Amino acid sequence: MSSIATDQGIVHYEVYGRGLPIILLHGWLGSWALWQQTMTHLGQSYRTYALDFWGFGESGKKRSTYAVQDFTSLVDQFMDRLGIAEAPLVGHSMGGTVSLNVAIHYPNRVQKVVVIGSPIVGSSLAPALKLAGYRPIAFMLFNLMGLFRLAMRIASPTICRDPRFPTMMDRDLSSTTLESFLISIATLRKTDLRPNLHQVRVPVMGIYGLQDNIVNPKQYRILQKELPSSRIELFEKSAHFVMLDEHQRFLATLKDFLDTSN
Repeated sequence: MSSIATDQGIVHYEVYGRGLPIILLHGWLGSWALWQQTMTHLGQSYRTYALDFWGFGESGKKRSTYAVQDFTSLVDQFMDRLGIAEAPLVGHSMGGTVSLNVAIHYPNRVQKVVVIGSPIVGSSLAPALKLAGYRPIAFMLFNLMGLFRLAMRIASPTICRDPRFPTMMDRDLSSTTLESFLISIATLRKTDLRPNLHQVRVPVMGIYGLQDNIVNPKQYRILQKELPSSRIELFEKSAHFVMLDEHQRFLATLKDFLDTSN
C-alpha cells in the first residue's frame, strides 16, 4: 500500500511489476482493486500503477474535488509526484473518460489510451445512473446505503458474471462518501468529449461489452467517427466489466495493443 500527497489530499495507489509504466484508472464507485488480475498479467512486462480517485477506495475523502475534471488534474499530479513523464492510460468506465480528458488537456503525458465501457457522452449512461447525479436522489440512496448495497448485490448478475463481483462492489460502495458519490456521477452525466476528441493524437483503443447495461456500448461509434484510426474491440459475451466477464481475451487484447509500437 502506497500513497502520495496532492494539493487536494492523499491519493492511495498500488504498484506491481517492472518495466515501462502503465496507469490504470477505475470507474464510478470502484477502486484500484478492480485491476488486480490485470496488474498480475501486465506486471510481467510493465510496471503497473493503479490508483484510487479522491473520494474512493483508500484515497482522501475530506475535499469536494470529485468532478471528472478534478480527476483529470489528479492523474497529472500523480504522474508528476512519481516522476512518470508519460505513460499509456487504461481506464474503465469513468476512468476511461478521464483518460481521454488527460490526453486532451495534458497531451504530453499520454502515450496511448484504452477505454473500457466508457461514456464519451454522458447521455449514454443508464437512466438510474443519471438520476443518481441529482442531490435529492443521491442523498436518499446514500442514507439508505444498506438497502442500496443489498439491491446492488441482487442486481449484480446482470452487471457482471464474475462470482467475485458482488463482494468487490460491496467493499467499494462502503468506501464512498455522499459527495464523491454525487459529484462524480453528476459531472460524468454532463460530460461530452466530442467537441475536443479530435485533439487526441495518440493511439486509442475502445473496448465495449455488447451486453453492457450501464453505459450504452454504441459509444464505440463516436470513437470511430471522431478518431477514425482508433482500434475497436467488441466483446459479445461481456457486460460493463469486460475485464472480469472475459478476462483471458481482455488481457490478451490489452497487452497486444500496449505491446504494439506507435
